[in-house]
Amino acid sequence: MNILTVEDDSVARTVLRQALRRLGHEAMEASDGGTAWDLLQKTDSVRVVVSDWIMPNSDGLDLCRKIRGRPGSEYIYFILLTSNDATANNRSTAADAGVDDFLTKPLDFSELWTRLRVAERILKYTTQVRQLEEMLPICSYCKKIRDDQNYWQQLEGYISERTGSDFSHSICPDCYQRVVMPEIQQMKVTAKTTPSVERKH
Repeated sequence: MNILTVEDDSVARTVLRQALRRLGHEAMEASDGGTAWDLLQKTDSVRVVVSDWIMPNSDGLDLCRKIRGRPGSEYIYFILLTSNDATANNRSTAADAGVDDFLTKPLDFSELWTRLRVAERILKYTTQVRQLEEMLPICSYCKKIRDDQNYWQQLEGYISERTGSDFSHSICPDCYQRVVMPEIQQMKVTAKTTPSVERKH
């Protein structure tokens, strides 16, 4: 993967770059969030950002919020570098900003490897979902989807086969008024007009 490292400490940035390359990834570098954001405007190949939290000019959370605000772009997995004493409240704030995962300083090579394996899986699924959204051949009337074997099936079955997702069913307010209410009224009318059968003792 092409990974953007954002770290204002040059030594820490070098360590992170070397670790990523040892793991077989390409690494781009930026010294703060503003520089990183400028780089991201010039390339669409970055799939993961590993960023320090506290930096001059623009910090890691500012960068993450900007990335999450980009419309129509490929999903970027965002890993935030934190100190050992990062509070639960701080981590919650980071998660609300769109951070996907955390790495604790000083950097642990095995932890980095684990986080990037998770990132690869998540990015694979987000790419599949994006392809589904863009390329699904769906019937305009019944909303069934045509699969690769030219077989038409319900939307739920199609997605479940490919992602393992289960669906819970409900009725939206529009369909409740348009479909369900008339059916209930018809049932009431039918019940009133149908003569009751008395039991024989």
